[in-house]
Amino acid sequence: MIEVEVEDPDWATSLPTAAAVVQRAAQAALGAVEGDVVVLLTDDTGIRDLNARFRDRDRPTNVLSFPAAESAMPHLGDLVLAHGVCVDEAKAQGKSLSHHLSHLVVHGVLHLLGRDHEIDEEAEEMEDEERSILASLGIADPYETNDHPLGEA
Repeated sequence: MIEVEVEDPDWATSLPTAAAVVQRAAQAALGAVEGDVVVLLTDDTGIRDLNARFRDRDRPTNVLSFPAAESAMPHLGDLVLAHGVCVDEAKAQGKSLSHHLSHLVVHGVLHLLGRDHEIDEEAEEMEDEERSILASLGIADPYETNDHPLGEA
């Protein structure tokens, strides 16, 4: 099950289908994996607070992932996405908000599944997996013209 909570009403204004976009991208990233994910669509202030409290980074970011403990199964974890950061990045990268949101959700879900990008080899593998998942959704390679890191996921 994928639960989407829209805390910031600007998401509904900017992208009325935001919850459906999140559901579709998260399900594609999960594939055959059974598990629950909660996604919170919040604002920059909300994510800045979480980033400061849990990552010691006092700034907003696009996406944060919080993997659940194994004892919480089937809950895999939570994702939080910031409206302002996501909108600004999509504009700067010349992408639709829908496609950028899909990419960030896929990226975050892969973190919940244990993928990482701390070393170059892991980053390449994770990016390849993201490309494949996004292609299955009809979304172009997000890294083709993107030199921007994905954030704190």
